[in-house]
Amino acid sequence: MRFRTRLMLVLLTVVIVSQLATGVAFLRATQNDVIAKGSQRLEVGANVLAQLLDTRGEQLTNNVAILADDFGFKSAVSTQDTETLYSVLANHGDRAKADIVLLSGLDGHILASSHHPQNSPMPFPQLFDRARQEGQAVSVVIAEGQPYEFALLPVRAPNLIGWVGMGFLINEAVTEEINALTGLDISVVNYGDNGEISYLASSHPGQLALELMSERGDELIEGEYALQSQMTPDAEYLTYASQLYSDDANHTYALLQLSRNELLGAYRSLQWQLLGIIALILLFTVLIAMWSARSMSKPLMELAQAAQRIGRGERFTELPVGTERSETGLLASTLLAMQEGIAQREATLHHQSRHDLLTDLPNRMSAQEDISLLIKRGEPFTLLRLAINNFRDINDTFGYALGDHVLVTLAKRLQHFDGSESTAYRLDGDELLLVVKQSRSDFAWRTRLFTTLHHPIDLDKSPITPSLSAGETNYPDHGDSPQLLLRRSDIALDMARRHRHPHQRYLEGQDEHHLRQLTLIRDLQDAVGNGELWMAYQPKVDTRNGRVEQCEALMRWRHPSLGFVPPDEFISLAERSGSIGMLSHWMLANVCAQLHAWQQRGYHLSVAVNLSASDVVDRQLATYLASLLERYRLAPARLSIEVTESAVMQDVDAAMSTLMALNQLGLRIAIDDYGTGYSSLAQIKRLPVDELKIDKSFVLAIDSQKDDLTIVSSTIEMGHSLGLRLVAEGVENRASAELLSKLGCDYLQGYWVAKPMPADELPAWLDNFTPLSLPHPMSTILKTLQRKP
Repeated sequence: MRFRTRLMLVLLTVVIVSQLATGVAFLRATQNDVIAKGSQRLEVGANVLAQLLDTRGEQLTNNVAILADDFGFKSAVSTQDTETLYSVLANHGDRAKADIVLLSGLDGHILASSHHPQNSPMPFPQLFDRARQEGQAVSVVIAEGQPYEFALLPVRAPNLIGWVGMGFLINEAVTEEINALTGLDISVVNYGDNGEISYLASSHPGQLALELMSERGDELIEGEYALQSQMTPDAEYLTYASQLYSDDANHTYALLQLSRNELLGAYRSLQWQLLGIIALILLFTVLIAMWSARSMSKPLMELAQAAQRIGRGERFTELPVGTERSETGLLASTLLAMQEGIAQREATLHHQSRHDLLTDLPNRMSAQEDISLLIKRGEPFTLLRLAINNFRDINDTFGYALGDHVLVTLAKRLQHFDGSESTAYRLDGDELLLVVKQSRSDFAWRTRLFTTLHHPIDLDKSPITPSLSAGETNYPDHGDSPQLLLRRSDIALDMARRHRHPHQRYLEGQDEHHLRQLTLIRDLQDAVGNGELWMAYQPKVDTRNGRVEQCEALMRWRHPSLGFVPPDEFISLAERSGSIGMLSHWMLANVCAQLHAWQQRGYHLSVAVNLSASDVVDRQLATYLASLLERYRLAPARLSIEVTESAVMQDVDAAMSTLMALNQLGLRIAIDDYGTGYSSLAQIKRLPVDELKIDKSFVLAIDSQKDDLTIVSSTIEMGHSLGLRLVAEGVENRASAELLSKLGCDYLQGYWVAKPMPADELPAWLDNFTPLSLPHPMSTILKTLQRKP
């Protein structure tokens, strides 16, 4: 063999060996780099998961804060109205798309929950301890073996009265979103204390995910994949584990994975390409390999470092790596696009968390932050809290879509009103807020505002003129915190709506009145059990014989700290808070028990009790009364029912049904305060009524006021013509009593007869009572009195 050939063969062998060695080394380095890059992708994916959970946690906290600040919800928590609490939690939970909601008392026991029984201990004690130490808490918790991202915030009114929380299930929606963002397979798995899987959400197919997780339980719990990414024992997946939750009973992990095929796909392709290059140009293999290693490794490392910095939140405007058409350039462009996508989503989430989705006005959280800034600057300003009157009627009449159109239109008008001098917000429902850079609003300014807002709005070619009420508070006159100013503006708005005023500025003392109402609503729940309620009885005189055979039962409340509470005050609060049914049932049971006790002592009286509007439409009232009459062995004639005109006229059909059922039991029915409402004898004729009670406003001055005498006389005459008995309230002197007796009134009630007295004093009073001597009816008395000057 010739030397040239031998040399060529030697050189060729040397080049081939060196090329193969270089190629093998290069391919191994590339494989390690790919695995390192995969590890970095997994770490980026873990960071993206953490950021997503943080963002969801902030959104969750905002939703819980809105619920915790809701006035109606605070009232329900204060009164521990279970039905209202469950309803409010369910509504807000649905609105926030939460999977779990709960409310606990200050001691940590559950008041209402979508997943836990009432009065059970707090299921998340660690989260509860953090919330009490830090004021609020957000973390991953385990409920029924499933992981939830849960936020727990305090409920204050204004003192701490409970804790409310919501949570999202970390489910397939989360894994799919991470998979879409990063291209990584992700599984969220919870292992019980026995090592068995209690929950699994994965981007893997169902059976494959279950097989993968079943094989990794002990390894995950021992932390083999937590410190750094590792290949699984079967070398199929590069795996990184992020622990979400761990205690003695549960271990929850987020498992991020890249398949071996995906990792090494490019490596296999590169291997064949290198083999082709070696076969074609052996002489340039070393240079090409060196150049390839340099040209490939450097930009990849730069991109890997850039990805890590993007994961830490840094921002790049450009990545000087390769050309746009190269693989590294494409990867750089992809990283920049991913960076922009993450930034846009964060900006969108931040905007949505602080703006109303319907009107795009800043929401309550933004309002509180802006008000805090104004307070820090010490600049006087005014809060004008606006509400649309009869907004529910607009929704019922025109539909919710057109109701939303009204809100959007009014929001735009507020945005463009007064330029930079005011800022508009939407608080919730039909309530809007205007923060005005004035120490207080004047009449001319408000006139211009209401003129702008009251301009007709075209709803489906039907113009409607919106009507609004406003409550105003001023800084620093009415408070020095956002919460106090907002609460007092709500109180002023409530006063404006209640009195049908377009505007009401907060007045000193209204807050105290509001807190008194909250105290009474809360304490009314325990008033019965604490023995604070009692019944007083006021006798009625029969004008035919001058004897007392009837009494009216009147409820009284002596509060342990506030003293005597007028019935008109706590009865109206009970009706507004939903406690009136409890009071009515207690009253009826108490009166029936008292009638039975009197009957045992030989006092055969009948007692009239007052029913509210809620009682009149209660379909179970007749059944309840029948059971009481049977329990205490009372004849139906011993009990009569008094209802006001307004209570009957709120729902005539429902009231008719209830009153007919009571009438069939044999109870007598009276219309109380007749003459002060908007009914007539023609309307009352439809009802099974036995008596009319003439309101005391017509009786007090009947002996001196000709008009009152005419009204009372005609009422008695028409009532008798319909077969009704007449009862006069407010009889204060003998002259009035004799005049009413002459007019034919059947019963007299008032301080002239007797004041209301406790049940134990009535028998002694009856024993000492002397029947009254009253004149009989005379047909000429009215004409005689009418001739008086």
